[in-house]
Amino acid sequence: MTKQTTPATPKPKPRRRRRRAKKGRHYFTQVHEDAIVRYAQIEDLKERTELYVNYIQPAFDEMVDKIVYTYKFTTLPNIDDLRSECKVWLTMILDKYDPNKGSKAFSYFSVITKNWFIHKVKKNSAQLRKEVHLEDIRYHEKHEPLITHHGYYEKRKEREFWESLWGEIDTWDGANLKENEKKVLEAVKILLSNTDDIEIFNKKAIYLYLREITGLNTKQVVNNLNKLRVKYKSFKEKWNRGEI
Repeated sequence: MTKQTTPATPKPKPRRRRRRAKKGRHYFTQVHEDAIVRYAQIEDLKERTELYVNYIQPAFDEMVDKIVYTYKFTTLPNIDDLRSECKVWLTMILDKYDPNKGSKAFSYFSVITKNWFIHKVKKNSAQLRKEVHLEDIRYHEKHEPLITHHGYYEKRKEREFWESLWGEIDTWDGANLKENEKKVLEAVKILLSNTDDIEIFNKKAIYLYLREITGLNTKQVVNNLNKLRVKYKSFKEKWNRGEI
């Protein structure tokens, strides 16, 4: 009698995990990018108004609201008024956006918006610290004549340094820079022109700002920033030797 063999039970195939689709930024798409570029290129009031009402304003409204909640600017007093004020301000600087400088409109205006609110946070914090003890006032009145003269020259020297550095950076634009170097250089110029509005200026924050403005990854930002550092180091050495 032939012994029947039971067929082996097939092993169940491991189930593949479905990757979650990344959420897109539906409120600020290429259509909105193109609308901003077009707005900056034309002067026709009617077409500008149509572009702004139909595309730019809705994108700005959503962007500002998301930044306010993401970075917890909701703790600011009169936040609803500040939101409206920021949106008006973005409209006023629309003409300043230049797509030829390497940054996407979303990156450019989102960084500016965050800096705008950070400036408001600083201003609010300064207002809360205005109460000064009487003894502190008397101390400053007594010692101010001794330090004002020195402080004036220090501030003037610092101002002259930054003015010279700006002039030096402008010459780098005409140099044979690669595309990513130009993007990082333009992003650095944006940060330098907004230093008073940036609350956090540590290394990590700077890289975050640069990544958002340029659209590059961290490695690309670091590599191209290192090339610009060589130029800056050369400038500073000449400045310290009095050659500039």
